[in-house]
Amino acid sequence: MHAKDGNPPDGGYGWVVVLSAFMVMGLTAAVLKTFGLFFVEIQQHFDELASTTSWITSVTIAIFHLGAPVASLLCVRYTHRAVVITGGLLAFSGMVLGFLGLNMIWMYATTGFLQGLGISFSWTPAISIVSHYFSRKRALANAIASAGECAFAFTFGPFFQWLISQYGWKGALLIIGAIQLNICAFGILMRPLANSCLVESSHSETLPSSGASRIGKEDKSPITHKTFNWMLLRRPEFVLYAIFGILAAMSFFVPPLFLIPLSYSLGIDESWTASLLSVLALVDFAGRLLCGWYANLHITKPVHLLTMTITLISTSLMLLPLANNYLSLAIFTGFYGFFFGTTVAVHITVLADVVGMPDFDSALGLFMLIRSTGGFVGPPLAGLIVDMAGDYRAGFYMAGATLVLSVGFLVTLDQFQQKKERGSQTNTKPEKSTLTYPSLHLLKLQ
Repeated sequence: MHAKDGNPPDGGYGWVVVLSAFMVMGLTAAVLKTFGLFFVEIQQHFDELASTTSWITSVTIAIFHLGAPVASLLCVRYTHRAVVITGGLLAFSGMVLGFLGLNMIWMYATTGFLQGLGISFSWTPAISIVSHYFSRKRALANAIASAGECAFAFTFGPFFQWLISQYGWKGALLIIGAIQLNICAFGILMRPLANSCLVESSHSETLPSSGASRIGKEDKSPITHKTFNWMLLRRPEFVLYAIFGILAAMSFFVPPLFLIPLSYSLGIDESWTASLLSVLALVDFAGRLLCGWYANLHITKPVHLLTMTITLISTSLMLLPLANNYLSLAIFTGFYGFFFGTTVAVHITVLADVVGMPDFDSALGLFMLIRSTGGFVGPPLAGLIVDMAGDYRAGFYMAGATLVLSVGFLVTLDQFQQKKERGSQTNTKPEKSTLTYPSLHLLKLQ
């Protein structure tokens, strides 16, 4: 059953889609986020350096991003539902094959490549279809959907630790793969919107309402009106936001990767260490929901809100290495997690504002593709810095400094958008005068 209205429903079955996306986020991003629990186990099993072991996460992150434009293309050609189901099968395959643990190359190919592709094919269409179902409440809907990552990570931390202790890291991978099969079930619930919604949303500014509805009724093909827009790469505002994405990706995946090893280096017990991931997930969850609610009030411009949250994250990362016991580490981790959650809640909304909804699917795929360079380079670079410094704290300093640099591109983006808006307003005024005065003159002559 399809939505009949030309505009996004902003509710109704859309909340079922949000719930499905919530679950998909938990079964994909939360698994990636808590994979740091396997870091030391795999490193010791293969007797490798931290920089070598970190390539598993690096490959996963890179393929997660590189697969995004492919996922977007498949969404354009088929449906979001079909791509999510495919992603669930790929994620399952990656974990099950990783169970064999033949060598480090094998781990790169399975828990790295296949798992990353499965996450990409599940995450990308799930977050995309939520944005299509909502307009006025988009920020809140995205925040709720993305919060699934936190809700699952909160329980996955101690649960994965228990699995490793009971079944070893290989057995834990096998069980996690079976759990990820549920992605397919929730993908089935992601009912596609009617094609007319997409046609009218992309033509509403240029066509009369009657003409738009007529096209919506006549055009039933899912591929004649939807195309992947590569020309977004020529738009300066998109390029600026993509560069911000690269720098952010270099930083975002470092703290979860090195938080556990840092706690071990401080002599914190394993049972307490696992709880750090739960603390991180809990405050992350709160940050997403609070920021989504606040963004939905439309008090602060989304790009301004994003700039503020990124600044606070970088400050938290610079302070986190000062921790010297469990309590101080948990406090600084809480600050980082909360501000990270606020960032995730709003950054997709900012992307939609930058490109507009007609090009959102294309923009999301391209953004993830470009951002992949940061996700690919970040963890190994941080691992190299850690190996050189002999201290896990160095990785956090690197992540914080990179985020400080990314703020500059957000500020530039905001200035560019404001200048563009002022220019469009200036160009509109003469057009109104040329249309108004001649028409009044003709009426007088008549």
